[in-house]
Amino acid sequence: MKTTEVLADLKRRFPNEPEYHQAVEEVLSSIEEVYNEHPEFERYNLIERLCVPDRIISFRVSWVDDSGKVRTNMGYRVQHNNAIGPYKGGIRFHASVNLSILKFLAFEQTFKNSLTTLAMGGAKGGSDFSPRGKSDMEIMRFCQAFIAELWRNLGADTDVPAGDIGVGGREVGYMFGYFKKMTREFTGSFTGKGLSFGGSLIRPEATGYGNCYFLQNMLATKGLDIKGKRVAISGSGNVATYTAKKIMELGGKVVSMSDSGGSIIAPDGLTQEQFDYIFELKTYMRGRLYEVPDRFPELEYHEGERPWQLVKCDIAMPSATQNELDGVDADALLANGCFAVSEGANMPSTPSAVHKFIDAKILYAPGKAANAGGVATSGLEMAQNSERLNWSAEEVDHRLSEIMKNIHAACVKYGKQDDGYVNYVRGANIAGFMKVAEAMMAQGIL
Repeated sequence: MKTTEVLADLKRRFPNEPEYHQAVEEVLSSIEEVYNEHPEFERYNLIERLCVPDRIISFRVSWVDDSGKVRTNMGYRVQHNNAIGPYKGGIRFHASVNLSILKFLAFEQTFKNSLTTLAMGGAKGGSDFSPRGKSDMEIMRFCQAFIAELWRNLGADTDVPAGDIGVGGREVGYMFGYFKKMTREFTGSFTGKGLSFGGSLIRPEATGYGNCYFLQNMLATKGLDIKGKRVAISGSGNVATYTAKKIMELGGKVVSMSDSGGSIIAPDGLTQEQFDYIFELKTYMRGRLYEVPDRFPELEYHEGERPWQLVKCDIAMPSATQNELDGVDADALLANGCFAVSEGANMPSTPSAVHKFIDAKILYAPGKAANAGGVATSGLEMAQNSERLNWSAEEVDHRLSEIMKNIHAACVKYGKQDDGYVNYVRGANIAGFMKVAEAMMAQGIL
């Protein structure tokens, strides 16, 4: 297998899908050497079968807004691979959603889920519908129309969606409720549900907490910890806010957060009062960060800018969206003394930035490893649903911490180089790939 040849063929067959091509190239370039040590993989054309999704479901979603006007959006579900378990991955509602983004996310999800060691395949779905500015009733009608088209392809042992950008507990609740009505079954067919109907404690916190646990393990390889470190975080959604919360609990200083409008900079680190206000503003009031200086004028707001070039930090934790940190940002971080990057979002660093981090031999954790805590806890929610039991917050948190520790160990096993440097990108890709590859080989040509 030659990465350049495989990628060229995929670009010919699936043009105008840059995010998908980027994700495939990143994985294939890491696993090429290991893949070629197994000629049986090539005989069974394993790499092409692994790159191309099992199926893509696309459909029109028609719904009625509060004024009585009929609106139309597109809906998708990319079921990428179920070699090691039922399809599992989030649903994203955002104006930017297209097939390229969902194919990249489903491809990444396959390896991320494999890394957790839980029985979950990879999938992703969504729509170009944006909940922002919509009423609760409009969002409910859209969610019901979305599931009316998709429900036949979902189920606890088939495909188990969760939330993602634009899809939180409210949206999951509406979708689960309509799925339950259509199937007349109460099963663990969604994760991220409310606690009163099968949700898991720690699930909202899991991606952010898991990223911090992975970071702790990564820092420990250098005899370091989070206490006293300056941590730049992007985003202010679910992942970013719980990342910030845990960093502060562990004694770190959160020096930035952001949203699509701009960045808040706290050169001396956010105080507990400042963080609590931002958490309330973003989680419950659905406000914007430009409102924060009205309450705390000592905080800097930079309109239209990301935090990476605005503040010095020891650790960067990009937790907003894909390709938010580019090569210029990477240069700025490195010049300002950043020695660790742990990704809370999916593929937030561009290839140029990733190469710069690895060339500089800083600690760099890709999202498929560092942000796997969210889907890992979704897997724990599935287990609780199957048992018809609820575990305590302490038990879920302990299991999450152990899973992230094991993911880190797998990355080190496959990513440690002769000079002692751990290439976490290579380690994560090989560890995730080998489990899926072995399962696909055992199950025949499907």
